[in-house]
Amino acid sequence: MAKIKGAIVVDTERCKGCNLCVVACPLHVIELNAKQVNKKGYTFAHQVLEDTCNGCASCATVCPDGCITVYKVKQQ
Repeated sequence: MAKIKGAIVVDTERCKGCNLCVVACPLHVIELNAKQVNKKGYTFAHQVLEDTCNGCASCATVCPDGCITVYKVKQQ
């Protein structure tokens, strides 16, 4: 049986650090980067748990700026 793995890519320069994606993620895969800011001065979201994402796209759905792309890959 194939297992679905997910991965997210965040456009860090467009992210405003609103935290909606962090709250929406049921698996706690995303966090705001507390140590860096983008060119606009915002903290930005990034994936912190590489093998946990299931590709549900809850994060991308709630992102008001469309900064998150979710990929799904079948694992054998």
